[in-house]
Amino acid sequence: MAFTREEILNRLHEQIKQGRAIVGAGAGTGISAKCAQNGKVDMIIIYNSGRYRMAGRGSLAGLLPYGDANAIVVEMAREVLPIATDTPVLAGVCGTDPFREIKYFIRDLKHMGFSGVQNFPTVGLIDGTFRQNLEETGMGYDLEVEMIREAHNQDMFTAPYVFSVEDAIKMTKAGADVLVAHMGLTTKGSIGAHTAKTLDDCVPIVQAIHDAAIKVNPTEVAITNQVKTFKKLKI
Repeated sequence: MAFTREEILNRLHEQIKQGRAIVGAGAGTGISAKCAQNGKVDMIIIYNSGRYRMAGRGSLAGLLPYGDANAIVVEMAREVLPIATDTPVLAGVCGTDPFREIKYFIRDLKHMGFSGVQNFPTVGLIDGTFRQNLEETGMGYDLEVEMIREAHNQDMFTAPYVFSVEDAIKMTKAGADVLVAHMGLTTKGSIGAHTAKTLDDCVPIVQAIHDAAIKVNPTEVAITNQVKTFKKLKI
């Protein structure tokens, strides 16, 4: 069942008032979505990497040319949406997809029953010369910002990944409801990475992202994909 943007925000702000962590869970199958819902997560997100993880591959497979990211999400929706009836489900949208008119794709996702969107796969995970070349050739992060802006205009809940203060300001101005400060690939489990920032490294970065966002929108919610970081944040 789709939830309105207002309903989701009311839920999240109530969680914050109660001093409880906001938890979003990625789901790659119907059974994982069902388990997440039974665990009372605040939102479920489905994206192409979830499917690859269920195949025993690392999350970064979602950034490589192994499939049509947006088509995979639509395929996964048929499995997850009918199961997750009590929890908002967000679609991971590849905002740089050159073969879709994002305005109409988001409209279709909303009609399917998605409650919101997140920018994944995201070029924010890419750095160096390759990232610079993506930006220079019209496949950069600003397209993801515009995707979030369009989803906001269509009154969908938005929870984009951000990687810097600059990203946070752009996404907040685009109308993002929740910023997810991405601190790197998961390092646990059988398919996790071995190289990552320490939690102490993450704290000032997430704090700076939070502080920049609330200067633009005092009601902005900022969370992180490194859950333990919450203990040291001043939010």
